[in-house]
Amino acid sequence: MHGRADFDVTVEELADLRAADAPHCVLDVREPHETAICALPGALLTPLAQVPTQIEALPRDRPIFVLCHHGVRSAMVVDYLRRQGLPNAYNIAGGIDAWSRRIDPSVPTY
Repeated sequence: MHGRADFDVTVEELADLRAADAPHCVLDVREPHETAICALPGALLTPLAQVPTQIEALPRDRPIFVLCHHGVRSAMVVDYLRRQGLPNAYNIAGGIDAWSRRIDPSVPTY
């Protein structure tokens, strides 16, 4: 998994993993008003401020792909998770916006 940065994955890479039914977790760190507009099926919805209190519930046995609107908040969360001992955390570059524009146009943009 090699996106633009060491810990980035592209939406195309994530789509391939999902299509292959590869074990993974999508951690969506957007706010509830954002996830009400659109969300990936099966994503763990945990607003950014709640991540520290939910860290123990995150899987250690599979990659965690962190999602936000455009990839800025998720990049900060990946940095935090890696500093907390979760080397399996990756940022979804471009966020849900890129997913909608490049993978699934049925996902609303905002």
